[in-house]
Amino acid sequence: MKGVWWLALFASGVLSKPRCRCLHGHPCWPTEDDFSQLQSTISQPLIHPVPPESACYPESNPSGNCTDVQTNAFFGNWRADQPGAMQAPNFETFIFPNGTIEACYLNTTLGFPCEQGNIPTIGVDARTVEDIQAAVKFAADRDLRLVVHNTGHDYLGRSAARGAFMLWTHNMKNITASPSFIPEGAPENETYYALTLQAGVQWHEAYDAAHANGRLIVGGLIPGGTVGAAGGWMQGGGHSAFSPQHGLGVDNVVQFTIVTASGEHLKANSYLNSDLFWAVRGGGGGTYGVVTSVTYRTHEISPLTATFVSCSPSSSAVRKDILTEYLKLWPGLSDAGWGAYLGIPTASNFSVLMVAPNVSLADTNATLTPFLDVVRNAQDAVIQITPFDEFYGFYQAFFGTPGPEDGHNTELVSRLVPREVFDDREHLLDVMMSLDPVLMLHVAGGQVSQNDPDSAGVNPAWRNATALILSAAIWEEGVTVDEYRVIQEKLKYDLAVLESLAPGGGTYFNEASMYEPNPQHTFFGDHYERLKVIKDTYDPTGLFVVAAGVGSEDWDSSLNCMLV
Repeated sequence: MKGVWWLALFASGVLSKPRCRCLHGHPCWPTEDDFSQLQSTISQPLIHPVPPESACYPESNPSGNCTDVQTNAFFGNWRADQPGAMQAPNFETFIFPNGTIEACYLNTTLGFPCEQGNIPTIGVDARTVEDIQAAVKFAADRDLRLVVHNTGHDYLGRSAARGAFMLWTHNMKNITASPSFIPEGAPENETYYALTLQAGVQWHEAYDAAHANGRLIVGGLIPGGTVGAAGGWMQGGGHSAFSPQHGLGVDNVVQFTIVTASGEHLKANSYLNSDLFWAVRGGGGGTYGVVTSVTYRTHEISPLTATFVSCSPSSSAVRKDILTEYLKLWPGLSDAGWGAYLGIPTASNFSVLMVAPNVSLADTNATLTPFLDVVRNAQDAVIQITPFDEFYGFYQAFFGTPGPEDGHNTELVSRLVPREVFDDREHLLDVMMSLDPVLMLHVAGGQVSQNDPDSAGVNPAWRNATALILSAAIWEEGVTVDEYRVIQEKLKYDLAVLESLAPGGGTYFNEASMYEPNPQHTFFGDHYERLKVIKDTYDPTGLFVVAAGVGSEDWDSSLNCMLV
């Protein structure tokens, strides 16, 4: 009986070891022959990602061009072209449980060696669907930790992992314009003027294509247009200053193609694989498969007026007066389709860019007069109100020139701000005055709120929001673990402050914190259970797992070993 009892325990898994991914350096790691076999099935040489900063360490990267790195390390498009780069290099760093840091710093005078850190050592530079299928099959057959990496914009570090196998989709750049696109399985009278973007297309490329076709496409706005248009941006929801006019990114998707864990290449839309179509539109990148293309509806071009305001409040009282008048404008402007990006990097700086679609210069000026009159009382006030014939001219004026915006150690905390919070502006004002820095993105309301909360898997909190508010920590490289822990505690404190705006609320998965106590609810709301069922249907073995993503609770904190 005793022997049968022990056998039963083993059979039930009670005493069995948890299932863990095979990582680089483990005995199970693929051999050179295995990688040679993989190489024979893909279109490009296997890549061996390294920290881009390694070019400044001849002992680590003898052929590296350090001058090139020093010149370009803070430019997003350059970083996106490096398979071993993240836009925020802190996610290239690995911290061991004992507090030891493994990293490679741009500042060589710190005296630390250059090490691989959190960057996978080998991967596939995918240029075709077949490349992706081969990489997925290779990882699935060997139970490797697989990460999907595109442009590097990732504030949860989901596109890098120590010891993992990388699938790099950045070079899949095809764009197809279709004036009469019909989704697979749809009735013939359901047509869209659409753009189909492959996985690696970035927004500056998508905007060029939309402009060439005389159309507007709703997308992310950042200097240089570095964000991926068909990757995690869409899969997390995708916001824009034009979302109040035309909806979130997920509201504009009419079809996508995806390689699932089984290696199948599927089309998904409202008629075909509709459950997957629902889930991927907001259920999080790197979770259901590898999206190979996204087809977006486009819109007719229309005029707009942009207002840029900056000033230096001379006191906290002046800053409070400016913010008070500013907050009075919303959510009414969101209802009218306006969008905005507000930034207060320090207590003595204030700037905002507002976009008013189909509003004349005169009407814009009249609407903003009470706010602008207060701004004029501040120091160094700059007010520019500029009409544009269409989006592309606006984009080129404000975002077309790349700047040194990336390459800084950065973590975020954020919350979606419900409409009702603007009815009690005093608490919102107090929160904004207490944060340093603070950003408020008016990328909700309007059409975002009018769309059915259950039309896509994106967090339902978006449908009642007027804005996304964020704070951040940015720090110099080379900090100790103890110094980093202090930064983390400050972020956790700021997160609690933001949580006080709408207790139990939600936020945007792509611009969020690693310290959420209940990420399933905060990132996905009451869509989570349905998302999890769909995740388990298309990825039953958990090949695709990312930090705080759907199904991540089934894994340990390293995301390498499954909990049993």
